[in-house]
Amino acid sequence: MNTKTILSFAVAAALGAVAPLALAADEHHGHEAHHGAEGPAKLTLDHGRKWPTDAPLRDHMSAIRTALAAQLHGIHENTLKPEEFAALGATVEQRVGRIVAECKLDPKADAMLHIVVADLVAGADAMQGKGDLAPRVGAHKAAMALNAYGKHFRHPGWKPLK
Repeated sequence: MNTKTILSFAVAAALGAVAPLALAADEHHGHEAHHGAEGPAKLTLDHGRKWPTDAPLRDHMSAIRTALAAQLHGIHENTLKPEEFAALGATVEQRVGRIVAECKLDPKADAMLHIVVADLVAGADAMQGKGDLAPRVGAHKAAMALNAYGKHFRHPGWKPLK
């Protein structure tokens, strides 16, 4: 996934526009179905239930969580070095690219996932010094995205970050 595509996820989410996210996802996911503009712009449950996941999504989200959890102490204590933030951001960015390339969800779950993905991308960008957010703020944004994922998607054994 290229930087332009990642940026389009972040920009579209910031504007609350799920349709452009869905169209970009179709290009990378190879979905046959098309998402409509009527898709929700807010992360919600599926009629009170968590959205389904697939193995690639669970694997990559677990890897992102593990990477972030390993640096939480330094993030909270404000001792993480810029190069450590940059490496963490690059890990998140790489894993998000693999999620977009590999996961196969139904269109409604996919649209919900792109809301989480957009926040992960924004966090990764900030951790890498891209944009106006401080790296520490980016790490917090990524952690909140992971926690939102756990609240809205079925992922056995998922634990929120604290």
